[in-house]
Amino acid sequence: METLIETALRDRDQDGTIRWKAIAMLHERGDLETFTAARRLCAGNTVTERMLGVDILGRLPFVDRSLPVLRFLAAAEDDCMVLYSVLIAFGHLRDGRALPSVLALSEHEDSRVRYGVAHALPKIMGVPPDPAGLAVLERLTEDSDDDVAEWARLGLALSTGREVEESGWEGSARGEVDDVGGHVLDP
Repeated sequence: METLIETALRDRDQDGTIRWKAIAMLHERGDLETFTAARRLCAGNTVTERMLGVDILGRLPFVDRSLPVLRFLAAAEDDCMVLYSVLIAFGHLRDGRALPSVLALSEHEDSRVRYGVAHALPKIMGVPPDPAGLAVLERLTEDSDDDVAEWARLGLALSTGREVEESGWEGSARGEVDDVGGHVLDP
């Protein structure tokens, strides 16, 4: 396990194949030892360590243990890329208890963070969707960043089952759209 973590830390490309292969192998392990190592990384001194810890936690089967760590980072972290990773992890964990943390980041000045909000909300708002989450998605459809606005329109369509006019595509029934405009819903 330590070798996989070291390999992922050495890859300077956050989207690099080597880094993500190592993370995928850690996800496959899915054990408490991996969770403990990821939690330790989340408290690391470097952005690279914290991002790796979050990226590992986001797909481990320890939701009750992962959420407090991720919610703490959502409130305390300054780095936009770590916050983005936290939001993507919330989406992967699909737990409504993350909703207050996601809503709190919805007006962040960095568009990458707002993009993470638009990605996470449809997966954590519940059924029926939380009204506060829907209001944030609605607001984000008018975001100055085109990617944020597009993901917010997609999230709104998936959450409500209705088409959102500006999106340039027809929404389908709740949860049936996996790939829109070449974008995979679950990065």
